[in-house]
Amino acid sequence: METTGCVVVGGGPAGMMLGLLLARAGVDVTVLEKHADFFRDFRGDTVHASTVRLIDELGLGEEFRRLPQSRLTNVAFPVPGGPPVTMGNFDALPPPYNYVAMMPQWDFLNFLAEAAAEEPSFTLRMNHAATGLLRNGGRVTGVRYRTAEGADGEIRADLVVATDGRHSILRRAAGLAPKEYRVPFDTWWFRLPRYASEQGAVAGIVPAFGRGEAMVALNRTDYYQMGYLAPKSADARIRAEGVESFRRRVAALRPDLADRVDAIASLDDLHWLDVRLDRLRKWHINGLLCIGDAAHAMSPAGGVGINLAIQDAVAAADCLAPVLLRGRVSRADLAKVERRRRMPTIVVQTLQRVLQRLVFEPILTGKRSGVPAVLLFVGGHIPAAGKLLPRFVAFGPRPEHAPAFARRTPQRS
Repeated sequence: METTGCVVVGGGPAGMMLGLLLARAGVDVTVLEKHADFFRDFRGDTVHASTVRLIDELGLGEEFRRLPQSRLTNVAFPVPGGPPVTMGNFDALPPPYNYVAMMPQWDFLNFLAEAAAEEPSFTLRMNHAATGLLRNGGRVTGVRYRTAEGADGEIRADLVVATDGRHSILRRAAGLAPKEYRVPFDTWWFRLPRYASEQGAVAGIVPAFGRGEAMVALNRTDYYQMGYLAPKSADARIRAEGVESFRRRVAALRPDLADRVDAIASLDDLHWLDVRLDRLRKWHINGLLCIGDAAHAMSPAGGVGINLAIQDAVAAADCLAPVLLRGRVSRADLAKVERRRRMPTIVVQTLQRVLQRLVFEPILTGKRSGVPAVLLFVGGHIPAAGKLLPRFVAFGPRPEHAPAFARRTPQRS
């Protein structure tokens, strides 16, 4: 029977960050990731200022900045017949944490995995999918897993942490049910070519609004990452209408990109995201803790889900590493993590719900075809709003710092 101090299920940003931090404390930690690698298209690829600061505190800043990335420096909304209105300028934040880094998530996860692999108490198991929980006397004592080859196994641990996303197998196995909030849209992600001659900042965000639909373009070095937003349950209709109809929709929203919509070869090029917004009423049971999307699925509105998940991981490591080293984690210890992270989660989700009501719902129901005038007024005439929004996006309502046990002085080469 395999044993470890903590088994983390899910190798996303929260799981890999938690594994790294616990290993630096000397905790025996095993991360189970069901895929063979971290490469998945259209995963969130924002590394927020609070995370960049955390990476510096871990002594990994130089290596991180050598990774391919671009910088998002502002958020702006288009105005028909006029210049865009900047809702938030990250440049106004104190440097060097005055931007959001945009990089492929698989690069970021590989970076965390390589840093964690330097710690002797860290183990990463790829191609290991958790299938259920082990229990003893009312306490979770480990997980069952299945490898890609179909072999079943078990691993026992003093603590199990679920970081396996919004469709978490472990939270369902634990009987933890989330409270769900209404979301008016789903998102279809796809790519369009970006030519070298085109102007505009790499990592810029360009939204476009129609009546009953919207689209956002995230500028990348050689492509645009496009997100098409339509009302919930529209996937079957969109696919029934066919690829030509979808190309026309894209061209109508972004006429400047109409010359390349043929890059959408078929509707198989669309990655549908069933957008959810939910939160567990209780994040833990005896021996099991849920964090990140497993505890609170986030809307893409504001792009802050990854940041929130990483902050969960830092708080969990800070609270739990000392008791894990002693070999016994109580329910009170798990409740402490939940208390610390529940308020920031509620704040972010409440603001997302307000944004959905004010911006997305009127557009997707056909009542409006642009950004609400009140938001444009606030962005254009109230300077304080231009300072609060970038700080909220870049750091969140309760940013965490690296625990003392995880900090390292960077090695100069």
